[in-house]
Amino acid sequence: MLETGIKAPDFALPDQNGEIRKLSDYAGKKVVLYFYPKDMTSGCTKQACNFAELYPQFTEKGAEIIGISKDSVASHKKFEEKYGLPFTLLSDTEKTVLQAYDVWKEKNNYGKITMGVVRTTYLIDENGMIEKAFGKVKATDNPSQMLNEL
Repeated sequence: MLETGIKAPDFALPDQNGEIRKLSDYAGKKVVLYFYPKDMTSGCTKQACNFAELYPQFTEKGAEIIGISKDSVASHKKFEEKYGLPFTLLSDTEKTVLQAYDVWKEKNNYGKITMGVVRTTYLIDENGMIEKAFGKVKATDNPSQMLNEL
């Protein structure tokens, strides 16, 4: 996990509509940047739907929400449409941003060692600096936790 007080690594990734988005596009706004393992899975769906439910409150506070996983643009589009997600989902199939943000890690699932995304959320300030970092977050609690941080 990256430390607070450092410049958040910029990136250029396609969103659920295939448009390239950069972190620098959000200069002047707070960004809740959350990394999650996989579209349509139980925990990730709960997390995304809870962010969607609270989205108006995030925008009231001048914050944008961005979710990133290694899923494809097409998978993100289906996820967005199925659950009516009002925020940006970015596709990092090459895992470059996942690695830059230090969330692509070895995981132990019932004794089996695999590589995967450790659910992590960063609060990035208006100047692109990491204000807060939360590792191994609980999917259902993370959205309200982040709203409270704002």
